[in-house]
Amino acid sequence: MKKRAFGFAVAASLAALSASAADLPSRREPPAAYLPPPPVFTWTGIYVGLNLGGGWLDRDDYGHWLAPSSGSNTGGVVGGAQIGYNYQVTPLFVVGLETDFQGSSVGGDGNQGWGVTRNVDWFGTVRGRAGVSMLNAQLLLYGTGGFAYGDLSLNYGWFGSQARTGTGWTAGGGLEYAFLPNWSAKVEYLYTNMGANYDSIYVAPFIIETEQRAHLNTIRAGVNYRFNWMLAPPGPAMANY
Repeated sequence: MKKRAFGFAVAASLAALSASAADLPSRREPPAAYLPPPPVFTWTGIYVGLNLGGGWLDRDDYGHWLAPSSGSNTGGVVGGAQIGYNYQVTPLFVVGLETDFQGSSVGGDGNQGWGVTRNVDWFGTVRGRAGVSMLNAQLLLYGTGGFAYGDLSLNYGWFGSQARTGTGWTAGGGLEYAFLPNWSAKVEYLYTNMGANYDSIYVAPFIIETEQRAHLNTIRAGVNYRFNWMLAPPGPAMANY
């Protein structure tokens, strides 16, 4: 009888201990919170920006038989705005399209004797861009080229002046660096060749040629704001616990 009572007491004690252990808080670590991977950098996106720089005309821009040069100084300031789109084809290769419009004070600074001054009062371009980002994903080295147009003014001194919209081509290259998630800065060189036809001016006994060209060099710095620059890749779904 005593043995049975002792057995019942032991069993009751074990049951009580088991119940108490079940009520204790779990010592297991909680599941780690899911942290998505960092966004992947890409040049893909639409951008807008501003630029400012300087330019000059080549010295071999002849006016006509009266003018073997276009003034003692053809340098000036250029500045304007651009809008474009880039597409990152691979991690290293980027292509895009850009158009810009520039105001300009580039041109001759005054007539010299029989000389003719020429000025580029404004110009614009529509260009393709192709670049590589080998050293750093945020540094783009690119080449660019395409169509150019602009206002070409000729001043004949005593004989008056003419202005025409010329067309031609442009080519160059530059560096662009993404210094913030949506901002980049660039430095760019462009060579632009534009020509226009002018009305003939009769100066007895000569007739001035009508076709004129301007060879414009520009160096400018700019800043761009890019929309949807940083794109986060989709991560795995969070597990339900």
